[in-house]
Amino acid sequence: MLIRIFKILVAAASVAYTVLLYTQGSWGAAIGMTLLSIVLVLANLRSVRLVFAFANLRMQRMEEAVKWLNRIQTSHLWPGQRGYYHFLLGSVTMQNNLNEAESHLRKSLSLGLKQDHDKAAVKLNLAVCMSAKQDRKKAMVMIQEAKRLDTKGMLKNDIKQVEAMIKNPRVVQRGRR
Repeated sequence: MLIRIFKILVAAASVAYTVLLYTQGSWGAAIGMTLLSIVLVLANLRSVRLVFAFANLRMQRMEEAVKWLNRIQTSHLWPGQRGYYHFLLGSVTMQNNLNEAESHLRKSLSLGLKQDHDKAAVKLNLAVCMSAKQDRKKAMVMIQEAKRLDTKGMLKNDIKQVEAMIKNPRVVQRGRR
């Protein structure tokens, strides 16, 4: 814990010194300090690998996302980031192992996610897991919770698709053939 505080203080001092250099007109030194400050701040955030994993997940490059997630040591993450780590891991493993994916998704909820739309996305993924296990009742409960949490409507279309899949699985199966 003491090392983390020291790292934060060093990064803050670096940013403050960079601002001082800019205000004094020392542009060359200020630009160099800006680059150093960026590195120090990113080292404190520790979420750079999570960001890369998320970006690869969004681009449907699952193998790359898994590589980035495998580089992360959960003990090095801030407590608030561990939920997002399990959310990403659950999302990536959904294609291969629904039981493992469900476990990671539930763990992400128990560890906590900051944004309601992130919680809604987890509930939506859990609905897919429940539906695959033929537990339509629990899947619909997850859909309702996802709707409640998606106040900004960011997942509206995804929720409709999963809900249609749960209500009428034959239509989805016909579309796959």
